[in-house]
Amino acid sequence: MYEPIRAKSVHTSADDADFPHRSREDELDIQLAGHLAALLAVTDELGLAAMGDRIAEQVARLRAAPPARHAGQSEAPPAALHRRAHALAGRALVVAASRADTAVAILAAEAMDAHAAALSTATAPTVLVGAP
Repeated sequence: MYEPIRAKSVHTSADDADFPHRSREDELDIQLAGHLAALLAVTDELGLAAMGDRIAEQVARLRAAPPARHAGQSEAPPAALHRRAHALAGRALVVAASRADTAVAILAAEAMDAHAAALSTATAPTVLVGAP
């Protein structure tokens, strides 16, 4: 009534495949290094050398090689760069928390605080003393 299946199924498990496998930790390392490298680029563009050096150390640790650094100028206003850096630091914080990397989580939280503070001072309204 039914003909037996003679060919291999296309639904075989990936365990038998011939491509390299990466663990979840390796994937998170790659993702975290990418977020930190993007944060490093924005940090360098803002001219924050001390924070940039700390971020570069973590990227080097995750990638086992120092990151390429250059201050490519995008001509974006500083407030936009701070917003971008804040968002990138937030992404790095989420991944660092997921992989339980305390050093990067602390660094990302400090970066978020620094960029949030820079944004609040940049966008604070000017109050004139004695003005009605």
